[in-house]
Amino acid sequence: MIELPAFPDPTFLWMLGIMLVGGLTHGALGLGFAVVVTALLALLVDMRTAILISLFPTIAINILSILHGGNWRHSIGRYWPLAVYASLGSLLGTQLLIWAEPEPFKLVLAAIILLYLNLGRLGDLRLGLVQSAPQLAMAGFGLGAGLLAGTVNVMVPVLIIYALELGLASTAMVQVFNLCFLSGKLAQVAMFSATGFLDPASLVSLLPFVAAASGGVIAGMLARSHISEAFYRRLLQRTLFLIALLLVLDYLSIAGLWS
Repeated sequence: MIELPAFPDPTFLWMLGIMLVGGLTHGALGLGFAVVVTALLALLVDMRTAILISLFPTIAINILSILHGGNWRHSIGRYWPLAVYASLGSLLGTQLLIWAEPEPFKLVLAAIILLYLNLGRLGDLRLGLVQSAPQLAMAGFGLGAGLLAGTVNVMVPVLIIYALELGLASTAMVQVFNLCFLSGKLAQVAMFSATGFLDPASLVSLLPFVAAASGGVIAGMLARSHISEAFYRRLLQRTLFLIALLLVLDYLSIAGLWS
């Protein structure tokens, strides 16, 4: 079960603020809620609790993001298997989170991101599997994204790599991402409920955070139309690099090698 401070405890207010900031980020970019919220909550609570607290707010904003932008049935109708693979990976990752130490997965994820960002320096090497074997690539990226979401609550970098290789437009990218986030979070809810970490009382205690995150994402969506496609893609690539750096520094800090 989740034990949370009550209003007006300062920690509770900080958590509300974190949800609002995460929602604004997600609304503006179409992604980023889990990364921002997990990183900030981890300064207040342990990783497992941070993931538990963010579960229902994430589900709420994912539903809002899927419906936003129009033509969502076309995007989801084509890429829904990616969400199925992500949910399967999330089930496995959540099981690992319950029984094992998840922190080393951060280094694995950071290495994948940095390798991808530097593929251009290796010549004409690209991820040809995405084009030559699309179903296999979809399964691999979906399972990998879900596994990382279950262990470190960060699915988006793997999905960004997949989407950039496919050349998805930003609107389709956002909708597909959020479908994967939603399916992964529902799988986590099922796993945490089955193992006794969630109950109906937990949902009630998280409602203020759901409201703060939802308000933030709606406000962020109003600003998204002012972001160009080219700028959006550059921002995604720079975001990948920043995420990789933060993951490495966070792991080194936990290991006592960085302070």
